[in-house]
Amino acid sequence: MRTRFIIMSLAAATSLAAIAMPASAGSMNKPAAAARGNIVGAAASSPEHKTLVAAVKAAGLVSTLASAGPFTLFAPTDAAFAKLPAGTIETLLQPANRSQLAAVLTYHVVAGKVSATELIAMINAGGGSATLTTVQGGTLTARIVDGKVVITDAAGGTATVTTADLMQSNGIIHVTDAVSLPG
Repeated sequence: MRTRFIIMSLAAATSLAAIAMPASAGSMNKPAAAARGNIVGAAASSPEHKTLVAAVKAAGLVSTLASAGPFTLFAPTDAAFAKLPAGTIETLLQPANRSQLAAVLTYHVVAGKVSATELIAMINAGGGSATLTTVQGGTLTARIVDGKVVITDAAGGTATVTTADLMQSNGIIHVTDAVSLPG
């Protein structure tokens, strides 16, 4: 079920300017006015998302995330994955842990296209927070903290959106500085 969003024009535009941070190096981190390739292709071409791409491949989610969607992906960088406790990535990438890895990855995906403007409007309409249901079935909570969109996971961890609205043919990518965990 896709929820329709009412955009609060001035508040959203003001808040959007606060989170539209300068793009860093790498093709995925360059904002685009028009859609490019799909979400998987964009991540694969980014030098900052090698761990995410390896995990998507190991979980068998390439065809799903390359499908028509649309999806909104909160994409952790390699540096975000490096913040996890030692051995976590290696353990999750083992074939025996494929379903657990898929659960972690799909926890970063929301059905439909949720642009930064729409997300900020949801936060404003929700009195300062918005709850997003992930493809995994869990929830993420979005808030604006110090002018930036911050995503809180079920375990209480936070991820800040560092680059927003990377439009792809099958959705939108928002780059984050931490891995969200379903709890």
